[in-house]
Amino acid sequence: MHRPAAKAAVISILAVTRLTAQTVPDSTTPAPPSVEQRLDSLEHQLKTLERQRDSAAATKSQGTVSAGKEGFVIRSGDGKYQLRLHGIVQPAARFYFDDQANLGADELLLRRARPIFDAAIADIFDFRLQIDFAGGATTLYDAYLDLKLSPGVVFRTGKFKPPIGLERLQATNDIVFIERGLPTNLVPTRDLGLQLGGVLGGGRVAYQVGIFDGTPDLTLADGDLSDAKDGAARVFFQPFIKGALQGLGLGVGGSTGIERGTVSSSTTSAGLPSYRSPGQLVVFRYRNDGTVAGTAIANGRRSRLTPQGYFYLGSFGLLGEYNFSWQEVTQAATTAKLMHSAWQLSGSFFLTGEKASFRSAAPRKSFDPEAHTWGALEIVARYGDLKIDNATFPTFANPASSIRREQAFGMGLNWYFLRAVKWSLDYERTSFTGGAALGDRETENALQTQFQLAF
Repeated sequence: MHRPAAKAAVISILAVTRLTAQTVPDSTTPAPPSVEQRLDSLEHQLKTLERQRDSAAATKSQGTVSAGKEGFVIRSGDGKYQLRLHGIVQPAARFYFDDQANLGADELLLRRARPIFDAAIADIFDFRLQIDFAGGATTLYDAYLDLKLSPGVVFRTGKFKPPIGLERLQATNDIVFIERGLPTNLVPTRDLGLQLGGVLGGGRVAYQVGIFDGTPDLTLADGDLSDAKDGAARVFFQPFIKGALQGLGLGVGGSTGIERGTVSSSTTSAGLPSYRSPGQLVVFRYRNDGTVAGTAIANGRRSRLTPQGYFYLGSFGLLGEYNFSWQEVTQAATTAKLMHSAWQLSGSFFLTGEKASFRSAAPRKSFDPEAHTWGALEIVARYGDLKIDNATFPTFANPASSIRREQAFGMGLNWYFLRAVKWSLDYERTSFTGGAALGDRETENALQTQFQLAF
């Protein structure tokens, strides 16, 4: 056989052998799955994915229930609906030193006991309900609904704080003294109204404007004495978002409206306020002897103006406001427009280095004796002055029982065990002009202490 023919024969034999090896299965190699087996496997994988999808959907629809620093929260699976239960409890004690005239009783008291319900609905509506059970009475403080169209456009309706005084607008658990200062005497506590507000310029400007029933200074009401309404507005600037001046805020608030009280032989709705000392004793009230001739009533325009501001830098905080309240008053056949004023400057400093702000600070290290950490310590001080219009006396108020002026200096210590738990100790000395049958009302030396749970 020639060499080329032999070579071709060998190549043919090798090719046939290789083809046979590929087409004849090896007894040691498993057979590939059949079409039915592959379909069963795909069906099993599909059912697994469906179960995972159904489980995720069920979890999403069921929502979550949690408890933590923000209270007890029930939240829908998609996060658009939420109900939060939290509150404030403040057991306190109040003592008056050198109280020769026995004007105030030393007492243990429950200053506030307020459950608070907050709800969020569809990322558009917010609702708050706040009730106070302290003092043996039930008082509705807040019941309002917010419609949030954008950060700069929020409508609020219901019962809430009118946008006037700075310290009044500060949350109860955030004020640095146990009691608010003297200027808060000259602004309303709560009112019924409709308000438009919001935040503009990336947080640099906050504004509110609204219409309210109109309630006297230092009061909250659930109705109106007349058809007239109050207009109220406030604008507050925080021009520096970053840097050393980012804690600076300046603003002004105010209101105006007509208030007309009524008096008869059977009922009296004077529409006028009473004012208190830092120790929460009534030190000024208008004449009201139960007769038409001897009772002063609101009878005309009432206006308020409240320049205000704060500055926070590191551990240091400073808050101040100057409040004015004008009211036309009638007693018998005499009418006058009276103007009362009050101002305060309040300072605070964290000894333990926390950052001061308009809201309560969280301790850098919570109270934990085993870990040798003791929370946060804050010292506070303030001075305040309230003046009653001299034209008030003697026609509209009795100078023998109502003061013409009070000046208060106070200092205190706040110990934050946690952000939610605080103990406070305040001492405030208040001197008065007038208010006694012979000269001035006795100086008030009030020592107050309070535990606070706010969660």
